[in-house]
Amino acid sequence: MAAPLSGFSTTDLLAELKKRMETPAKKNMILIGPPGSGKGTQAPIIKEKYNLCHLATGDLLRAAVAAGTEMGKKAKAVMEAGGLVSDDIVVGIIKENIHAPECNNGFILDGFPRTVGQAKTLDEMLVSEKVGTIGAVIEFKIPDELLVERICGRLVHAASGRSYHEKFAPPKVPMKDDVTGEPLMKRKDDNEATLRSRLTAFHEQTKPVVDYYAAKGLYSPIDANQKFDTVKAAIAAVLSK
Repeated sequence: MAAPLSGFSTTDLLAELKKRMETPAKKNMILIGPPGSGKGTQAPIIKEKYNLCHLATGDLLRAAVAAGTEMGKKAKAVMEAGGLVSDDIVVGIIKENIHAPECNNGFILDGFPRTVGQAKTLDEMLVSEKVGTIGAVIEFKIPDELLVERICGRLVHAASGRSYHEKFAPPKVPMKDDVTGEPLMKRKDDNEATLRSRLTAFHEQTKPVVDYYAAKGLYSPIDANQKFDTVKAAIAAVLSK
């Protein structure tokens, strides 16, 4: 959040206003959505359009552990002891990344916060680091039944990561990769029982976080059960406010 202008002289006030007008506000945002909602498809588009960094907390955690950063070492010790990585460590890992040059214009947070406590810890860190505040929280809304159909029909070529779908994007030859002809597989977790359990947990976990940001006037739900370009336009409309 910018500093108040009440303490400036007239000359300094004009200079500060000019500086603020010339320096675009950072676009710090959070994307919320269950697996299969299209969040992972739209995030790179937002990143490129606004020149932001994409902070997917799972990836950040693995990278910090591999790089042996201060927070990575703490996380590794906790995980090796069989514990859960604390909110302070996760926020610390985000803190290690938000000052990177690619985050100069802002960031997209993906996969965090998952609780109100995490949201408050994140807010405090952003203020202390003077990197702006969260400006938008976008939730990708889509019926659970459609997610079950999307995810349970996924097929993957393990070696390349190429993905298909039994209904929406089938391979030319059933259960064979189009390029190599090698067998396709279904991921172990891509089954209805596992997915419904994950969706139930997601909804229970997400509602308090959504309510927290809605109370701040930052929350915007979008209908993710639409064509790609329609969802893209809905996101652009939210971010133009």
